Amino acid sequence: MKIVADENIPLLKGVLEPYAEVVYAPAGAIRPALLKDADALFIRTRTRCDAALLAHSPVRFIATATVGADHIDAGYCRQNGITVFSAAGCNASAVVQYVMAALLETALRTGKKIQGSTLGIIGAGNIGRLVGAAAASLGMSVLLNDPPRAAREGAAGFVALEELLSRADSVTLHVPLAGDTRNLASHAFFEQLQHGATFINTSRGEVTDEEALHRHRKKLGAVVLDVWQNEPHISLATLAATDIATPHIAGYSIQGKCNATTMVVQALAAFFNIGTLKNFSAASEAEKTFIDIPCDGNRLLERFTETYAIFEDDKLLRAQPHNFEQIRNSYPLRNTPELRIKNSP
Repeated sequence: MKIVADENIPLLKGVLEPYAEVVYAPAGAIRPALLKDADALFIRTRTRCDAALLAHSPVRFIATATVGADHIDAGYCRQNGITVFSAAGCNASAVVQYVMAALLETALRTGKKIQGSTLGIIGAGNIGRLVGAAAASLGMSVLLNDPPRAAREGAAGFVALEELLSRADSVTLHVPLAGDTRNLASHAFFEQLQHGATFINTSRGEVTDEEALHRHRKKLGAVVLDVWQNEPHISLATLAATDIATPHIAGYSIQGKCNATTMVVQALAAFFNIGTLKNFSAASEAEKTFIDIPCDGNRLLERFTETYAIFEDDKLLRAQPHNFEQIRNSYPLRNTPELRIKNSP
């Protein structure tokens, strides 16, 4: 068996070599010629998997060590019998840490109060659910908008997008990139958003219509962007319009990376029936720390502010926006606790 893997997937080198020939390459070098005799492919978001890459390869299994999979042509893979796996939920705690740090730091700078304010969460999956739990523990009211979940589970617990935008003091996006979410944050979106609301996007850059963001910038409060259109060649005008700007690293933590590598290796083991790798873990239990949610709001506040200085990442990107990809690839992974929903007694 031959596996081609993105060289920037952490903690992977040496794991698969006893079972396969493994070729590591930077994302930009993963091209058809490299896959001509490959059985499996391990990637990140910078590798576009479609007919142009895969048409003449024997690849049967693709694993992306990322939450999103919009860089993979799912239809093509289905039609050609290629199994696709994504590490959904792997970086949830890191994104929660990022969003909470952004909310807290912008509130401190503007004099706004977190406690008693309303957070609107668009996309209530693994990440959105934990963001909501953390926000509630800080004394925030939480509104959830997730049409697919509402359709499956019933409308109770969810609100329409229009209602969320009109009521929320802060809005954070946690949706996958799809046909109905591309340019979700549009002119109509910002027109309906409450005056002075904080806007946060850590999902995908294409979810925000940046031209619409510019048009409505004056009515917004803080703008926090971790993801951008046309990455890594981001708009300097959009960068200037933000209060916090980072190079697509909201989910970059030691624990998140360990989780992603663990998940993709286990998925490959299940697909190719490699028994000794089915219980593989990239991190020992001793390396894991937890915060139970709900917990004391003050303690949670301390943990978020102690573990992540978000403005340091902001300063680095503003100083070197042309080095977006280099900053991202060399990012010193931060430590973040895993948040667990604690059942009420």
